Amino acid sequence: MPARNPSFDLVVFGATSFVGRILTERLVGRIGVDGDVSWAIAGRSADKLEQVATETGADVERIVADAADADAMASLARSTRVVASTVGPYALYGSELVAAVTAAGTDYCDLTGEPQWMRAMIDAHEGDAVDSGARIVHACGFDSIPSDLGVWFTQQQAIERFGAPCTSIALRVKAMKGGASGGTIASGLNLIEEARSDPALRKILGNPYALAPDGMREGPKQPNVGRPQRDAASGQWAAPFIMAATNTRVVQRSHALLGRPWGDDFEYDEAMLVGDGPMGAVRGSVVAGGMAAFAGMAAFGPTRKLLGTFLPDPGEGPSPEAQEAGFYDLRLYGETADGRTIVTKVTGDRDPGYGSTAKMLAESALAFLDLPAADVAGGFWTPATAFGDRLIDRLVEHAGLTFDVLEPE
Repeated sequence: MPARNPSFDLVVFGATSFVGRILTERLVGRIGVDGDVSWAIAGRSADKLEQVATETGADVERIVADAADADAMASLARSTRVVASTVGPYALYGSELVAAVTAAGTDYCDLTGEPQWMRAMIDAHEGDAVDSGARIVHACGFDSIPSDLGVWFTQQQAIERFGAPCTSIALRVKAMKGGASGGTIASGLNLIEEARSDPALRKILGNPYALAPDGMREGPKQPNVGRPQRDAASGQWAAPFIMAATNTRVVQRSHALLGRPWGDDFEYDEAMLVGDGPMGAVRGSVVAGGMAAFAGMAAFGPTRKLLGTFLPDPGEGPSPEAQEAGFYDLRLYGETADGRTIVTKVTGDRDPGYGSTAKMLAESALAFLDLPAADVAGGFWTPATAFGDRLIDRLVEHAGLTFDVLEPE
């Protein structure tokens, strides 16, 4: 690779999107506009970029670039050390940029929760990223940092206390408050549409090891909470968690990239806690039924159009007040091979999908700037395998997250 002399440390691509605006405003408060980190905002509309700059105070350079323009993406990738992308659905708008950063040797992070697209990017570009030195980390928002780093944290704590890792971990959503943006909904609808017409894709989506490196995409059957059930880990009723299909795949990729140190039979699953007693069972049925109804409506054209009449459009999302009022409280229940148990907690102080996600993406992007190539080489990584404790420390100090051990005390 020829020597690079990028103009910027960081470029936010998609600054005019809903979460891109939040991220831009976050960076203004976090690193300023004329500090040690040089950065720019990018998007396809000069007018909208100007509006974002004015509204957020981001008096930084504006780069006009369209996600579908390969030459523009190549120029953007060469201009910076790190790209943070909020342009989704990534399966529709993200591929040219990943190809560009791979070729340029530029570090990259995003917010995708689309496992089919992550798999396609890994398969298409892993070798080139290793060669160029580009470090690519998908899923740097609520998909899937709390899960991936929560498991990492739990395992480090188990090893410290017990001298052995957990062979099973169950993440349970104890409480959560927050809304969804139109961009996230559009990504989910696109995934359902792709899967409806592609049996091979449905097979990939059904494989819990789908994101593992080639040659490691098989393993023991994984637990899956697909219906309301009494939860052995917590003792409460549990219901399906909509983000589990992405988060579990990311965690299993982390485990594979690490060399499967937690055992070839390591089990991981996610679910929502919905309470105890008869009302817990009722709430679980309501959650599961609602998810099934949404998926069914989204799978067919006429009902998908009907959904569009009352769901937010891309660019829309929770108000600033709703973002600040949001939060999440996740519990991880781990058990070692000899039956010892550990319970940890991960919390966030903002709406999970937007207020907290923007802070997580900001810290992920900034973490690249202090990440020596000697420590993490080029390739496709996960939040845990790229950053590990480095990112946990950043999230605790700057992003309103906590990571704590509840049991044993």
